[in-house]
Amino acid sequence: MNDNKKFEELLDKVQKMKKGNKIDLSLEEDLSIAIMNLISLEEHFFFTAMKTNKPDYLDMLNETRVIRKAMLARMIDKHEGETWCVSKHLLAATMRLLEVGTKYLSDDKKKEATEVFESAHKIYAMFWALRLKLIDMQGITKLPGDKLNVHDVNKDKGGVWQVEDIVNKLVDCCNE
Repeated sequence: MNDNKKFEELLDKVQKMKKGNKIDLSLEEDLSIAIMNLISLEEHFFFTAMKTNKPDYLDMLNETRVIRKAMLARMIDKHEGETWCVSKHLLAATMRLLEVGTKYLSDDKKKEATEVFESAHKIYAMFWALRLKLIDMQGITKLPGDKLNVHDVNKDKGGVWQVEDIVNKLVDCCNE
């Protein structure tokens, strides 16, 4: 199968998902952000337990972990390779980069904030590409910078499609 045919099939899959309402992407975007916050809570309970020497915080960490696992299971149902852990870490990295970007903004370092926010967006888009199984990684020629394929032209931007371009078109929390 040639690259143009593969990309046409990918776009067709995106359109069918949007029309088919198989997944409530607005709900799932909220759920993904909740999972990010649960991961952050796990981290904070750990550090608080270590700093205060109070093991009760580890119990709270464990309770939070149980909830996070249940919520992540609503989004990642089949495990291929290490997709479960990859998903968790993509969401955790997104959350941390959002926090770093926000701190840069509060320090009036807009250039640094923008760079970090762009990285967070790319990582979050990778999560959605994995979650929605948009990309069959076998047979796709990856280009530097998360570009999908040299033949995948984004007419809106006049360049090569990137993972975030497809995810942006598909996942829109304001489209209820």
